[in-house]
Amino acid sequence: MSEQKDPHHDHRLREGYERMLERLQEGADELTWENLQQDLDDAVEFEAELEEFTKDELSLLRAWVERDLKEMRRYLGAGGEGVAAWLGIDLSMLSRKVVDSLLSIADRSVIEREQLEDDLEASRADYVAGEMAAPGRMACTHCDAIVELEGVTRIEPCHQCGHRYFVRAPQ
Repeated sequence: MSEQKDPHHDHRLREGYERMLERLQEGADELTWENLQQDLDDAVEFEAELEEFTKDELSLLRAWVERDLKEMRRYLGAGGEGVAAWLGIDLSMLSRKVVDSLLSIADRSVIEREQLEDDLEASRADYVAGEMAAPGRMACTHCDAIVELEGVTRIEPCHQCGHRYFVRAPQ
């Protein structure tokens, strides 16, 4: 059974993802694990009031944003060289809104980095075809093919081997 592509549906989910990042940018000053969870819950609640997303769509949006933030914070916590290196792309390719949100969240993440390291390592998630993800370089876990996501977009199965699982690829 093949998944049908609906550009309008993807556009709605992409906009929801970007709005959630924006709301997280305005969240609590200390980005503790508890504050992040509360900020994500608040952002989902806001999206539920703003757009007519299904409960499944709202759950997916929350999971996708949380996964990307965990991955970014794990990378930065391990001494990574910043958001641009994590994404594996030139930040000038992104909308100002997405860049500002990611940089703000990254700056705040330094505050509680050590406290979160254990939680983030334990909950590290892979990327799966069909999910929305922040832009950047992904590598297929099966054949190591590199996929470049140029914006917040839905991940497609690997163009080389057809497998569905990905990890962030180092630059």
